[in-house]
Amino acid sequence: MSPEMSPEMSPEMSTDADSRAPADDTAGETAANAQADGQAPTDDTADGAVAASTEDESPDAGPGAQRPGRPRKRRKRSFWRELPILIAVALLLAVIIKTYAIQAFYIPSGSMENTLEINDRVLVNKIVYHTRDIHRGDIVVFNGDGSWDPGTVPANGNVFQQFGDGFASMFGFGHPGDILIKRVIGIPGDHVACCDAQGRVTVNNVPLNEQSYLYPGSAPSVSRFNIKVPPGRLWVMGDNRFYSDDSRDHQGDPGGGTIPESAVVGRAFIIIWPPSRWRLLPIPPTFNQPALNGSQAAAPPSDDLLTARAEPTAQTIPLVLGFAGAIPLTWLQRRARFRIAARRRPGPKR
Repeated sequence: MSPEMSPEMSPEMSTDADSRAPADDTAGETAANAQADGQAPTDDTADGAVAASTEDESPDAGPGAQRPGRPRKRRKRSFWRELPILIAVALLLAVIIKTYAIQAFYIPSGSMENTLEINDRVLVNKIVYHTRDIHRGDIVVFNGDGSWDPGTVPANGNVFQQFGDGFASMFGFGHPGDILIKRVIGIPGDHVACCDAQGRVTVNNVPLNEQSYLYPGSAPSVSRFNIKVPPGRLWVMGDNRFYSDDSRDHQGDPGGGTIPESAVVGRAFIIIWPPSRWRLLPIPPTFNQPALNGSQAAAPPSDDLLTARAEPTAQTIPLVLGFAGAIPLTWLQRRARFRIAARRRPGPKR
């Protein structure tokens, strides 16, 4: 045999053979393991081992796996889709609260001092007089149109008309009327007069001890009056009697200075602003005298004045309350919807 055809392998060939040897051994071991497990070995076991390992390490492996980031995108889309619903529910609740339940007013004048000071904010309960009658001593917010001011006596419409008016006023439309705030002194059938020998206002010939709420140094009244309150009407006065334009100054108007009960918006029950003035507005003890409800006896015959107005505040409070109610409602309906969807989703196949 000639030297050119020597059976010895070249270094390059030896190197190739050595590099293939571990792969062949791995394939052989894999095949042996497969036979031991009762599976038939395949030719591409060695090549497939690496691919299977790569697939097992992928986050997408498995029938129930989800790609990272996809649930987060669904949540964002769900939030933006439900945001208009949240806003609509909040506005609806705000209108309902403002129209039928509670409304905030601020005090622009001093005729109710010192009980209510200028720029105080009060909450007015609109529900209370649907559950009980107006009481003596209540501080009421009412519409002066048709009694002390020109115009027609306000009439409460049905539920839908009230909702429409409340919705319009939320956005600055409609005519709220001349809204005033006073304390109720006489209710229908009461005999209200000024004054007895000590200068006190009397109701059904019972003197009122008013010093706990009158402006310091203010007399109960400097003007005389003697009136029996007609049915369905109220006699009201301010707590700052020197500067209050109230029933005493409108005795020549329709109703003899009284206001219709139908004009009452609600009862002011708490001062909410400023924080240093936080307090409830209870009925003074003098109006709890049992004799006030007794027989009506005859009573003695009968500056710059301020009418205590109560201006509606901005719609902040009803909107805040509306969103406070809308957020849990929206959250609950989302949970209910997700639970229903989870029950309808088919389970994994076995």
